[in-house]
Amino acid sequence: MSESASWTPTSWRNKPAAQDVVYPDREKLDKVLGKIQTLPPLVTASEIERLRHQLGQVQKNQAFLLHAGDCAESFDACTQENIAAKIGLILSFSLIVIWGARKPVVRIGRIAGQYAKPRSSPTEKIRDREVLSFRGDNVNGLDPNDRTPDPDRMLSAYFHSTATLNHVRGLLTSGYGSLHHPKDWSLTHVRSPALREEFERITEGLSDALEFTRTIGLGKDSVSYEQGGGRGALGEVDFYTSHEGLMLDFEEAMTRELAIPSSLGTYASASSKSSPTKVHYNMSAHFLWIGDRTRQLDGAHVEYFRGIRNPIGVKVGPSMKADELVRLLEIINPNRESGKVTLITRYGAGKVEENLHGHIRAVQASGHPVIWISDPMHGNTLTSSSGLKTRNFGTIISELTSALRIHAECGSVLNGVSLEFTGELAEDGFSVTECLGGSMRLSEDQLPLRYQSFCDPRLNFEQSLDVAFLISDHFKKQRTGGQRSYGDVLYSELGGRKLT
Repeated sequence: MSESASWTPTSWRNKPAAQDVVYPDREKLDKVLGKIQTLPPLVTASEIERLRHQLGQVQKNQAFLLHAGDCAESFDACTQENIAAKIGLILSFSLIVIWGARKPVVRIGRIAGQYAKPRSSPTEKIRDREVLSFRGDNVNGLDPNDRTPDPDRMLSAYFHSTATLNHVRGLLTSGYGSLHHPKDWSLTHVRSPALREEFERITEGLSDALEFTRTIGLGKDSVSYEQGGGRGALGEVDFYTSHEGLMLDFEEAMTRELAIPSSLGTYASASSKSSPTKVHYNMSAHFLWIGDRTRQLDGAHVEYFRGIRNPIGVKVGPSMKADELVRLLEIINPNRESGKVTLITRYGAGKVEENLHGHIRAVQASGHPVIWISDPMHGNTLTSSSGLKTRNFGTIISELTSALRIHAECGSVLNGVSLEFTGELAEDGFSVTECLGGSMRLSEDQLPLRYQSFCDPRLNFEQSLDVAFLISDHFKKQRTGGQRSYGDVLYSELGGRKLT
């Protein structure tokens, strides 16, 4: 029997599972999982296939991938304001990149399911107590007295994900993403005059372009969505959800065997009319990824991921050997399907030079089709003098711009970026203060002002747009034949650092 034929949604149970959660009440766990198996899917097979197609375009350098959102969601943050702020920031970021790159942006949010947290230790010490580590709202509570893993939290995660996704869909199907009013997108709290001016310059340029299309008759007779009009091409925004596939019990329960949509002729022709090709989709999200702590070749997570039809990501860190990366690709994408695998590199600014070249060369030599994106966040976390986890904006963009340069040197292309950012506001109406630097020059003594993350520090609204402008500027200069942007004034003004 072939390796692919022996796969089932439960075959991962025969492999060692890193980051496994031990539930003291197994009977309750089985009951909850049984319930989840009967609940409706959160996404559709057609949406997953659409994302696969769009990621194929990203792989061909015909589109740019933006993967962004919270490190970990919380149930308490599932509010109308927070969800709208996240979507608004993702839309704003993508608009800036589109303007400079002149190519579509595929938007995948770390949202509607990103609740679990991998931990370096199963326990932690809080004052004089040793307690189980907090594993995310879908496992246990942040309160030290609420650390026993509770299966009911998986049900809560399902319903919070459902509520989040419902509001996201409502926003995007009601004109929230329309290019006809980009100035409505979360600009009220941008405090940096320079950043606001640059963003308004872009939106004004877009408004002029849209007015031109109406003048020559395109969209001339259209009315607003609220007045009964259709959304039209300029109001359509694709948005996809994602999370780290950490909790395999939950992922198994959300796996469904379905026929591949008949519109995909390649697969339909390979099967008889009486028995359409069936595959396994994970219906909890459009896109899932394997973390750096769970990518063991003989482990449960790789075993599960190799069998699902969804496009998947793999975190690639400095501990990943080049030959190990190629063997992993052979396991999770043996048929070398386009748009299937996204490699998310996360080395740290000081290690990208010594690792990325080798990984690119190994994948190129293997012939495996992959999407390359940079996660400049996870390898650059530090602790401030006050004890808060933070990241320095200059170090973040140093890793990102190094990745752009190294890919160019290797004859490769950086296809996208993976960021932890938030458009959320603190109670005083201002952006959070979790990462140092950026155009707002956030200092260490300002971190406690509006530090809200219970997980890793996130870029705030202004800092996120700083990154968007840097990427947009890079692609604009690349497109027009200008000087490379990783050595220019914008980079240095934002705190970029040359690494020796």
